[in-house]
Amino acid sequence: MGSFLPSYDTGSPYLDGQVLVAMPGMMDERFARSVIYICAHSAEGAMGIVLNRPAANLNMPDLLVQLEILPEPDRIRLPQKVGSMQVLMGGPVETSRGFVLHSPDFHLAQSTLPIDDSICLTATIDILRAIARGDGPENAVLALGYAGWGAGQLEMELQANGWLNCPADAELVFNTAADLRYEMALRRIGIEPAMLSMETGHA
Repeated sequence: MGSFLPSYDTGSPYLDGQVLVAMPGMMDERFARSVIYICAHSAEGAMGIVLNRPAANLNMPDLLVQLEILPEPDRIRLPQKVGSMQVLMGGPVETSRGFVLHSPDFHLAQSTLPIDDSICLTATIDILRAIARGDGPENAVLALGYAGWGAGQLEMELQANGWLNCPADAELVFNTAADLRYEMALRRIGIEPAMLSMETGHA
C-alpha cells in the first residue's frame, strides 16, 4: 500500500476542498470506509462532512417539517428536487446541526463559506428556508453533524496511512449516490476497490 502517494497541491499543506478516503487500516470504526469532504483545514485543525452515510429513515421533507420551516400540509407542494435531496450523517460532532454543501449560485452574507469554485458551505437555517421556498441552490446536500480534528490530528492520521486524499468535485459531492462515493473516490486516486479489499486480508 505504501506506493500510493496522495495527489494534492504540495504548495499547500492543507486539504480544504479535498476528499479523504478511509483506508483499510483506519483504526476509528466510526470512519471505516468513509469518504469525507474537507471544508476547512488549518494549523488549528480540520472539519469535514462524511459524504457516504445517508441518514436512516430521514428525508428532506421530514426534516423541514420537524424544524417547523414547513407546515405538514405543504410538504406535497415541495419541488421534486427538494424531496429527493440527500440527507447525510455528516459526522459525530454536533449531530443536531445541519450543514449544507451546495453549488455557488446561492450565497448568504456572513454565513456562506466558499470552499472552492464549485462547492460552498452554509450552516444556518436560512438556507433551509430558501430551499423550502424553491429559492435555494441548484445543487445541495444536507449533512447532520460533522467530523472534526484538533491541531495536528489529521496530519498524524494521514502519516499513519489512515486516509488517502484526492481533489473533490461537484460530480462526486452532488451527483453521485452516497453508496457509490467510496468506490468512485478510490478510482480517482487510482485504486481499484476490488484490489483494496483483497489486500485487507493480508494485514
